[in-house]
Amino acid sequence: MPKRRGEKYRTIIEAAIKVIADNGYHGSQVSKIAREAGVAEGTIYLYFENKEDILISIFREKLGELISTAPRRLKNIKNSFEILANLIHLHFYTFQNNRKLAHVLQIELRQSDKSIRKGIAEVIREYYRLIEDIVRDGMEKGYFRPDLDPKIARKIIFGSMDEVATCWVLSTRNYNLLYMTEQVYSVLAQAMSRDGRYDPFPLKLRPPQ
Repeated sequence: MPKRRGEKYRTIIEAAIKVIADNGYHGSQVSKIAREAGVAEGTIYLYFENKEDILISIFREKLGELISTAPRRLKNIKNSFEILANLIHLHFYTFQNNRKLAHVLQIELRQSDKSIRKGIAEVIREYYRLIEDIVRDGMEKGYFRPDLDPKIARKIIFGSMDEVATCWVLSTRNYNLLYMTEQVYSVLAQAMSRDGRYDPFPLKLRPPQ
């Protein structure tokens, strides 16, 4: 079974992100990834079964980092509107901080085979559960409308973040994705609030430089 840990494993993951972002998944041979990582091609197979496994691993590792970071960042926040704002900010920060990763996750995975989409299914379901838990908590605390369907609300929240991030990746303009956080938050918070009123955006974001 391939190794799933260690510095060399992480080096190959980062190299694969760069190569796939620059060349597209189908134009990225394992030999190119090995060369970028500074390892022999055979070394790749100590850590991954094949190129498909590399792409799946990128998604699992990077989205997994976001999923593990979110509870630690959000656990001490009581206000559900503030939790929502921080989730959107964290999602966008993950991409703003690494545009090549954003390209791989937003573009290349969407053009991938069914087997790859199946390979990432459990991780994406874990993210969905995280968002649904935030919605349910907000409903129980009285911040969000009591008639919300958490699954539908999750689709809207994730879909909004996903669409805005995809537009940013594809845009020819150089703008800061983080600066979209407040607009996305405002639309979602107003729609989910009990009476159309919601807490002001709680984060301090600077405009793009």
